[in-house]
Amino acid sequence: MKNVAASPKARAKESHPFLTTLVAIGLIALCIWASNWQYQRGVARHQRNAVISSHVAQSPTTLTLISKDPTEAEWRRVEAEGSFDPTHQILLRNRYFEGKYGFDLLTLFTDVSGKTFWIDRGWIAPGKSATTAPQLPITSTNPVAIVGRVRLDQSLPQGSFFAISPSQNGKLIEQWNAQTKTSRQTENFYLDLLQVSDLTMSPSAPVELPELSDGPHMAYALQWLFFAGLVGYGRLLLRRSR
Repeated sequence: MKNVAASPKARAKESHPFLTTLVAIGLIALCIWASNWQYQRGVARHQRNAVISSHVAQSPTTLTLISKDPTEAEWRRVEAEGSFDPTHQILLRNRYFEGKYGFDLLTLFTDVSGKTFWIDRGWIAPGKSATTAPQLPITSTNPVAIVGRVRLDQSLPQGSFFAISPSQNGKLIEQWNAQTKTSRQTENFYLDLLQVSDLTMSPSAPVELPELSDGPHMAYALQWLFFAGLVGYGRLLLRRSR
């Protein structure tokens, strides 16, 4: 009896289930990877929210303790005494308050011990037109006592600044110093202004805390696992149909 070689069409038909299975395995692996990615994002966000909630609930501390290790003190309230410098101010574009476009005002501050750092004084309204400068709030040079919230360099608002190029290199404080041509060495943190003893300088719209929500990451993680199950189930149906 002669051996008859399988035709190309028959060989292609035999290899088709193998290719289908290979594609299904690849899709399942991709879904599992996406599920794990969303899960890790959810865990990281939950931990971040827990840190913020814990630090916000603590009583105000001092600049001396903050300066030792700012990374361990972000979001904590801090008390300081010193004076603002109205000659060193920067406006941050693309800031919103209650859905209205405006700016955040940054002003340089020097405390009684000689430490210099930036203060985010909150949202201010824009001018009447694109060519009209916004009206800046009063900035007294008299000594004041303030309460602020510690923020780190990497948490600074990203975006388009007046005369400052957007940057993701985590050195925006250095850019601010260069922009205002200050010769003073500033700290590697800044403060969101919450209270000030001179009521004329109280922020009308202080910087708000970020939304402390864990987001949809865990739901997305389950969704990707569901997709992986659908792929596996679909492959099983194809095999049974053959």
